Amino acid sequence: MGLKIRLIIMNFLVFAVWGSYLTSMGSYLASVGMGTNIGWFYSVQGIVSLFMPAIIGIIADRWIPAQKMLSICHFLAAIFMAGAGYMGMKYGENVTFAQLFPLYTLSVAFFMPTIALDNSVSYTALTAGGYDTVKAFPPIRVFGTIGFICSMWIVDLLGFQHDYRQFFVCAIWGVILGIYALTLPNCPVNKGKPSQSFVDTFGLRAFTLFKEKRMCLFFIFSMLLGVSLQITNGYANTFISAFKDVKEYADTFAVQHANILISLSQISETLCILLIPFCLRKFGIKKVMLIAMFAWVLRFGFFGVGNPGSGVWLFILSMIVYGVAFDFFNISGSLFVDQETSPEIRSSAQGVFMMMTNGFGATIGTLAAQGVVNKLVYSNSDVTAQISAWSSTWYIFAAYALVVAVLFAILFQYKHDPNKIKTN
Repeated sequence: MGLKIRLIIMNFLVFAVWGSYLTSMGSYLASVGMGTNIGWFYSVQGIVSLFMPAIIGIIADRWIPAQKMLSICHFLAAIFMAGAGYMGMKYGENVTFAQLFPLYTLSVAFFMPTIALDNSVSYTALTAGGYDTVKAFPPIRVFGTIGFICSMWIVDLLGFQHDYRQFFVCAIWGVILGIYALTLPNCPVNKGKPSQSFVDTFGLRAFTLFKEKRMCLFFIFSMLLGVSLQITNGYANTFISAFKDVKEYADTFAVQHANILISLSQISETLCILLIPFCLRKFGIKKVMLIAMFAWVLRFGFFGVGNPGSGVWLFILSMIVYGVAFDFFNISGSLFVDQETSPEIRSSAQGVFMMMTNGFGATIGTLAAQGVVNKLVYSNSDVTAQISAWSSTWYIFAAYALVVAVLFAILFQYKHDPNKIKTN
């Protein structure tokens, strides 16, 4: 089997693990009376991302080869996720937060570092194989998103998106990947690497970038926009599924197969990746980031005005703009950091960008979203009142994204140089 095919399978499996529960877990939690705690389950991904990838990365660099560390992490994540599934199966609708959350948290703690390990194994193997990683890796990484989509569809079509069995699907994927990772090319450890200071080991030197006004503003706005990242992962399926209690919408495709509808977001994401090199060169980072910010406004706004019946086309539009909202922010932002930092701290700077967006931003966002949803939606017992409150909730999120966009347009100053953008 060729190297690229082996890496494609790895990327497919890594993100299939994530796709099995990320967009549907909120609906399950709501069905067992934990709708008010959805934000905690999604925010913990950001919390563990603040330290676990760094710790696991150091172990993979110094002592245990990355492909073996990938295997270990997925085996452990699978065990804990299966434990969460067992709790859901054993206690049914009576399962408690205390029974589910610790096991889920431990699973996520070992899963989140594997996204970085996936990159490390891919880059190491491609470099050793004589490939140009910049050209070879993106087409391989696309299959990660395809794996995510396939897993969403499997959970949906098997009827698992509203119950604990989605955790077992996640665990099965994890075990398969844990075994498969042991067959991947070896990634040598750096046992002879000179000892580094605490600051260098944990990439803290990149924080000196905050002394530069432009980079400081960029990271702050990255965090502010990162607030939006996990909101629809946590609440989109829950929101659409809430229409099942409304007779007019109960039998619509959107309500019956919310996960498949939401997967249009990931399909859009794969297509929008292809637009980034052109848009960055043509418009520059500021305009591209502004496009992403206004796309988030539309993402939330379309949810607010749509419905699963005659207004389902608005839901579809929300899924389509997600590709722009996510890719033009995450990938373009990463490229900007790469272009604006010196080689000595480039990797650490990427870590800071991820920490500000997927760490602080996503954590703050999901907990804040939980507060808004609990206050407006779950404070009502009447179904009609809840549906109306959902619309108000989405408008609040849209207004937030709009305020961030306007402030970014005013405060962030950047002169675009098309010749500085290296996109190939």
